Amino acid sequence: MKILFKDARILSMYEGEEIYRGDLLTDGDTIAYVGKENKDLKADRTIDCHGNLLLPGFKNAHTHSAMSFSRSLSDDLALQDWLYKRIFPLEDKLTPSDIYYLSKVSVLEYLSGGITACFDMYYHPEEMARCAVDMGFRTVLLGTVTNYRESVAEMVESYHRINGHNPLVTYRLGFHAEYTCKDEILKELARAAHELKCPIYTHISETQNEVEGCKQRHDGMTPAEYFESLGLFDYGGGGFHCVAFTDHDIEIFKRHGCSVVTNPGSNSKLASGIAPLTKFVEAGLNLAVGTDGAGSNNGLDFFYEMRLACVLQKLLNHDPASFDAMLALKAATVGGAKAMGLDDCLYLKEGQKADLTMIDLNKPSMQPLNNIAKNLVYSGAKDCVALTMIGGKIFYENGEFFVGEDVKEIYRKAQEITDRLKAE
Repeated sequence: MKILFKDARILSMYEGEEIYRGDLLTDGDTIAYVGKENKDLKADRTIDCHGNLLLPGFKNAHTHSAMSFSRSLSDDLALQDWLYKRIFPLEDKLTPSDIYYLSKVSVLEYLSGGITACFDMYYHPEEMARCAVDMGFRTVLLGTVTNYRESVAEMVESYHRINGHNPLVTYRLGFHAEYTCKDEILKELARAAHELKCPIYTHISETQNEVEGCKQRHDGMTPAEYFESLGLFDYGGGGFHCVAFTDHDIEIFKRHGCSVVTNPGSNSKLASGIAPLTKFVEAGLNLAVGTDGAGSNNGLDFFYEMRLACVLQKLLNHDPASFDAMLALKAATVGGAKAMGLDDCLYLKEGQKADLTMIDLNKPSMQPLNNIAKNLVYSGAKDCVALTMIGGKIFYENGEFFVGEDVKEIYRKAQEITDRLKAE
């Protein structure tokens, strides 16, 4: 199917390209034309944008979609108490099918907020893969091996089973964190990464306490130093949070081409700290944005994350000019796509995947029109999202979902699962 967006303001996110007025044509799952008005374009459906903004969809580069069950069930706790006293006990009760249904709630939230892809880290990845295919949502799945659940062998099996099965879904190697994985597991994982020539991703340096614990266990090494010593980053990858990063940690990530995925909402709520994003950008690291899961955030809202990313850097650096809003917008779109390996979802350009969002510029928070791009970061909100398209298909438009099933039934099933987890 061909869909033509007429008279749009287009923010391609291509380096150096300003917002311009024009048309965009999708053909199947690909952008076939984007540029100035073209009266010769033909389509099965034409959408008059009336000057509203088109830009690449946001890429949620760190999340745990099935954790929708824990929204507001574990608030106001420090990270270790939150994890060990509330989250892990509840997760032990989850069945594979629970993960399938709970993930759907998060996908709906992604769509309503202009998010077109997620980097999902959770158990039983085949269930999120099933959810992604059924709902048409682009997903990069990530292994989450720990001392307690999911072995490296199971992760490698998932890697071979899931990759290449559906163009919407890919799979990468990962582990939860240094403090939840024995040395033997990480060494086995490093061997797997070398055999598959695959990048590895993990939670890393989320708190200063985590870093100090790692130093005590591993001869004074930070998590990044320890992982490098094992060869875990020899094929690249990335880290989530990176709050308590040292200058040497930054050098390690630069040396191996690793991405940093910041999660300012979760880190703020858990009082984990503020990641030094300005330092990351100055060092040339690829920076991406994630929401983390609904249990530690609690919303899955990229407008909130972008705004926090900016204002927290200004506080951290005592400098109102620190961390320009465009850096946050780039991290939320292009940076996320790069971190996830979605090189065909970077920009609004011909040949790229038709993964985009439309912003309603007639919302009060977007008026008057001064600097539209920066206004997205500092004043934008989820109610500004008029449309979300993935792979050339519209899944959310003007407040209505088009996911092939009754949204109320998705909510009902998720509530039923959540009530069971609390009661058991």
